[in-house]
Amino acid sequence: MAPITEEAVSSLKDMVGKLEARVQDLEGRLSNGSNKPKSVAEQMRIILMGPPGAGKGTQAPKLKEAYCACHLATGDMLRSQVAKKTDLGREAKKIMDQGGLVSDDIMVNMIKSELDNNAECKNGFILDGFPRTVAQAERLDDMLNHRNQKLQHAVELQIDDALLVARITGRLVHPASGRSYHKIFNPPNQDMKDDVTGEPLIQRSDDNVDALNKRLVTYHAQTTPVADYYKKTGIWRGIDASQEPGQVWKSLLGVFHKN
Repeated sequence: MAPITEEAVSSLKDMVGKLEARVQDLEGRLSNGSNKPKSVAEQMRIILMGPPGAGKGTQAPKLKEAYCACHLATGDMLRSQVAKKTDLGREAKKIMDQGGLVSDDIMVNMIKSELDNNAECKNGFILDGFPRTVAQAERLDDMLNHRNQKLQHAVELQIDDALLVARITGRLVHPASGRSYHKIFNPPNQDMKDDVTGEPLIQRSDDNVDALNKRLVTYHAQTTPVADYYKKTGIWRGIDASQEPGQVWKSLLGVFHKN
């Protein structure tokens, strides 16, 4: 018999976590009837927070599939509006071309536009990359209140900054979908190719140690007050993102199925 190693045990735990999570998914879909539009009370309205490299790009697509909700990654949404030359996209492009930051009003209106017009959002949404400040969180709440909706969960993927260096410098991204992989921890089935489309993966130019450290300083300065904001409303939960992806997924499902 081959010797038992920590790597083998970790791999088995990850596999068990993924299988248990999948069972929970299927049971939830069976009981809820995933083909039926959900009522406002049943919809999943989630804020997914976390520093670069924490695993949002891995977990958000799985949440989208499990809950039949839309994944609104603000960077992708902004690029899409600009590419489609919508009124909001033209306004945002003008500001960006001048080197400015797109206003909170424009970002919130882009989210509202997706909720109004994107059929995938009829069962709820996973918001990724917004809000980054307390002012943005307040604007988002105001917009949702006008729609008679409330956020249900603000989940923060938490991980030590030192661990992010190894993660971020090996990260690979599929630009069109936002799906992310890792050269060591979560490699694609084929080298440098997206598992779903077979299209090439890229490594972002800012996925290096110096750029990461600057982004982390900004993240902590902005997001700590946002986490405190959601803690006051009782919807914030922290998840240990240093775990294997399957265990992180199981922890996420534990938050959403707590009640």
